[in-house]
Amino acid sequence: MTYKHMPIKTAALALAFLALPLRPALAADAPSRASARLAAVAAQYYEAKARFDPVTATFSGDNRFDGELAITIAPGEVKKRHALYRDVLRKLKAIDRGRLARADATTYDLLEDEVRSALAFEPFQDYLLPISHQDGLPVMLANFAGGQGPQALATVAQYDAYLRRISRLALWNDQAIENMREGMRKGIVQPRAIIETALPQYRALAADGVEANTFYTPIRNLPAGFSEADRARLTAAYRDAIAQKVLPSLKKLAAFLENEYLPACRSTAGWGALPDGAKWYRVWVRDQTTTDLDPDAIHALGLKEVARIQGEFAKVGPKLGYAGPPAGLLAWMRDDDRFRPFRSEEEILAAYRALNTKVIGKLPQLFATVPKAQLEVRPEPELTRASASDHYTPPAPDGSRPGVFWAVINDPAKYRSTFMTTLFLHEGQPGHHFHAGLQQEMALPKFRKFGFINAYGEGWALYAESLGKEMGLYEDPNAYAGHLAAELVRAARLVVDTGLHDKGWSREKAIAYWRETLGSTEEAAKNNIERYMASPGQALGYKIGSLKIQELRERAARALGPKFRLAEFHNAVLSDSNLPLRLLEAKIDRWIAQQVMQ
Repeated sequence: MTYKHMPIKTAALALAFLALPLRPALAADAPSRASARLAAVAAQYYEAKARFDPVTATFSGDNRFDGELAITIAPGEVKKRHALYRDVLRKLKAIDRGRLARADATTYDLLEDEVRSALAFEPFQDYLLPISHQDGLPVMLANFAGGQGPQALATVAQYDAYLRRISRLALWNDQAIENMREGMRKGIVQPRAIIETALPQYRALAADGVEANTFYTPIRNLPAGFSEADRARLTAAYRDAIAQKVLPSLKKLAAFLENEYLPACRSTAGWGALPDGAKWYRVWVRDQTTTDLDPDAIHALGLKEVARIQGEFAKVGPKLGYAGPPAGLLAWMRDDDRFRPFRSEEEILAAYRALNTKVIGKLPQLFATVPKAQLEVRPEPELTRASASDHYTPPAPDGSRPGVFWAVINDPAKYRSTFMTTLFLHEGQPGHHFHAGLQQEMALPKFRKFGFINAYGEGWALYAESLGKEMGLYEDPNAYAGHLAAELVRAARLVVDTGLHDKGWSREKAIAYWRETLGSTEEAAKNNIERYMASPGQALGYKIGSLKIQELRERAARALGPKFRLAEFHNAVLSDSNLPLRLLEAKIDRWIAQQVMQ
């Protein structure tokens, strides 16, 4: 998740935050006073940020603002957001960090790192790129319409909240058009391929017919327990809002994208082609990896990892009956019907649910603490199946909604069993469900409780895939080949992301590299490369984070010898949830030292 467009509901809250009194730090401040001041700054910061960006608050599990939709991409609001970040830094400087307990010092460091990272984007006008095939508010809100995601639709109040939110969508759409026109004047536009992929989504949202529209889905799913009066009122209100506000605005946006924006889009693929794009991309790299690695070093690391993993294919190929060169294994498996055993969506979902049961039985070997929230398997909504990747949404903090693994199933007959185990370990448990589910249970400041750090979260989830070996799940050579292939994808991402955005690779060159390295189809390569084109740096966090966690595990095992316990190491990695990699490394080094002394 890479959310840089952080909405502002009103200036009032931000001004109230800025007006909070600031006392100079005093050497005589008691530790408890310093901690109290930090807690106040952290709480005020989160409240401001949640009101700035109520949709992201919803995504994160904070449902207090489900009826609100802020115009996050308005230039004036962006300026107020940056003013908030600067004021947070000013208030942090007034707190004596040396008087904070370890847990509070971690909060201090995290808050400082978060706002500095956000401020690094201030020179760049990312709000002029409000829409891609992966990032656009209309599609996000449409995905909420089924009520299965972060925004629940089970009560009358929840129906009213969603109605208020979509009724403001036209304001956001108008601002997006204005921003994109400004981007056209400044040369800050999307690659043509990105908008060509996004257009079908927006055409579908703007299709004629109120009752057939995606935003009318809540009315088609009205709970039987609603009173007749509420059913009639909500039906009329949704019909009016969609007919008078939502649909006309979506038609206007779709027409603009097709007739004005698409012809102005650029032929280049990478961020480096944008004005000041090389510096801009380096900010993305720092933000998404939480390291100071430069693109050249990451590119070289990717090539090294690709070569290492390809060497492993020579060992697994013969176990599958493959006698050809290792580079051809994945293409051979793709064309073999043995690895496409499904005929219906329900068969695939049942296989994932059976895998979940098997994993649950293995978890006690590796973890002393597991999330209280359950994990469910659900199919991806039809609107986004064509361009979505399998993904996870966290449970609600109050326990009202489980964690969900969303399986993207377009054609069951083409669904490959090879990747299912490694994919589930990543998106389900012990991957995202463990770090996100446990995070919801922790007594943390809200900016941490609802936060996500890409290199940590995706790094942990990729590391979790490797635990399939300890669970005995990769004794099946088909599943192990899938694990190697998935790891190869993450290594190849280091190469193509830096190639596209730093080295001037064309979309076609990146697709060719992807196909050659992974033996993928043209369509699969296109989908992957366009994802990396639209979200610079995001794909880097997986491998960078995973390699760091594996490095720390090996460091701990060497230092502790027979005292090393893998379940305790995992608890140490997960016990503070999201951490930049430098803070995670410092924490594990302290943990190792403590274990040595025991």
